[in-house]
Amino acid sequence: MPDQLVIAGRAYRSRLLVGTGKYRDFAETRDAIEASGAEIVTVAIRRTNIGQNPDEPSLLDAVPPSRFTLLPNTAGCYTADDAVRTLRLARELLDGHDLVKLEVLGDPRTLYPNVIETIAAAKTLVADGFKVMVYTSDDPIIAKQLEEVGCVAVMPLASLIGSGMGILNPWNLQIIIDQANVPVIVDAGVGTASDAAIAMELGCDGVLMNTAIAAARDPVLMARAMGRAVEAGRDAFRAGRMPKKLYSAAPSSPQTGLIAPANSQAA
Repeated sequence: MPDQLVIAGRAYRSRLLVGTGKYRDFAETRDAIEASGAEIVTVAIRRTNIGQNPDEPSLLDAVPPSRFTLLPNTAGCYTADDAVRTLRLARELLDGHDLVKLEVLGDPRTLYPNVIETIAAAKTLVADGFKVMVYTSDDPIIAKQLEEVGCVAVMPLASLIGSGMGILNPWNLQIIIDQANVPVIVDAGVGTASDAAIAMELGCDGVLMNTAIAAARDPVLMARAMGRAVEAGRDAFRAGRMPKKLYSAAPSSPQTGLIAPANSQAA
């Protein structure tokens, strides 16, 4: 059976999800997304034109919904009410699209999530028929509560949004993964390909990123690297790594049946 990411009953080949912000233009956005192999693409409704401004270029021309699963998100929202209003607008603009990414921020400097407002918004959106993928802290208790509310995926941060600091608390992520019954997707903080591979090796179901690709010197090349890193990390997780052994070296080759040294006959 193919190893696919399943979210809200739909299967995806790629476990890399990418954003659409911070690129030079829509052409670079399209090229990077195609290079990444991603099938799910996040869109900040408050910052990106997807039809609400008919006289401006639309992201949908570069990233058509016929080819990609668009994931409207609530970037820039600081209250539950703002987040709910934004996603209801997205549903109207996208002809009833109900798979969304919820994020409610608590601080404009760190962009750390406000988990109280996030839970409140999630309850409203789930009751309103949305399939909610939710950005949250790496608190295992909050992650479990959001799953119990009815979110279809929990998305804990690896480190602060846009920081590129990588996974700072793998132990909390491991707890979230171990107790989750929905996909766990690392969201925020990935800086380079090794960060993505580590997240997948821990057992995450996927990785979402934007700045790590868009802010690279060569975004298209970095997008390709990220796609490969996610695949490699997933394969390593499924394969099962060898146990770590402190001061217990084991040679790769057998130690029996060795060819004797040339001068051993003389002895």
